[in-house]
Amino acid sequence: MGGMACLLRLLAIVGLALADRQFDSRPTLRPMNPASPPKITLHLIPASHPCRAAVEAVKAKQLEFESVILTPGEHADLVEGIYGEGCRTVPGMLVDGEPVHTTSAINRRLEQIAPEPSFYPAPIADAVAAAEAWGDSELQPLGRILPWGAMYFRPDCFATYGGGEALDPAGTDYAIRWIRAAWKYNGVSAVAIATALESLPALLDHADGFVAAGLIGGATPTAADLQILSTLRLLMTLGDLTELIEVHDCGAAARRLLPGYDGSIPPGAFPAGWVRAD
Repeated sequence: MGGMACLLRLLAIVGLALADRQFDSRPTLRPMNPASPPKITLHLIPASHPCRAAVEAVKAKQLEFESVILTPGEHADLVEGIYGEGCRTVPGMLVDGEPVHTTSAINRRLEQIAPEPSFYPAPIADAVAAAEAWGDSELQPLGRILPWGAMYFRPDCFATYGGGEALDPAGTDYAIRWIRAAWKYNGVSAVAIATALESLPALLDHADGFVAAGLIGGATPTAADLQILSTLRLLMTLGDLTELIEVHDCGAAARRLLPGYDGSIPPGAFPAGWVRAD
């Protein structure tokens, strides 16, 4: 039952349960004493591209941190208890107990703690911030709709997103229950999948423009890199989309920034004709 064991690991809670603590969801930002590094805790769920972006952001600032891995489907109430009313998604970050919620807010807080290397370098800071916002609003939703959509057709691949192997029949039955719940939670439908696939080529062209402008894809990651490329790298684990994305400059940038990424769904998951070649 190796596949089933990997699935259980994917869904396990690691670390502290902090559900009883309440925090203001709009923290007051304050500079840190570089001689006294803060205690950083990240609240994450497995296989989440925003969570991967947050982890890479802390690593880019060369800061130590603790990860608390929450169980998907059970995390929302816990996160809201820590980060405040209405804050039910991951990632979240505690800085010496101060709550910081959403990837963009995390990037800005880390920029205060460790200004170099900068996520918003002058003189392109405003343009980077605008690209980061685009990645959050326009591109990031595809990282929820399309992987969960593909897993509906290939539920045996579920545990690969936790670093495991393809599931056996018993594990696949269990995964199907989670996938159905994820469709409901994320608003996934066949129409939503088809719409997302239809929009992807234009989004990739737009992201290529950010590469050409020097906003993403450089030697040092910007906030826009973290936001945009984490989504693209997750989408590249879908065999139906790998070649479509990797021929783009933004796809090459995603693979450079994140050479390793758990998860693999072979080509042919989506119905024929749903994926545009252009």
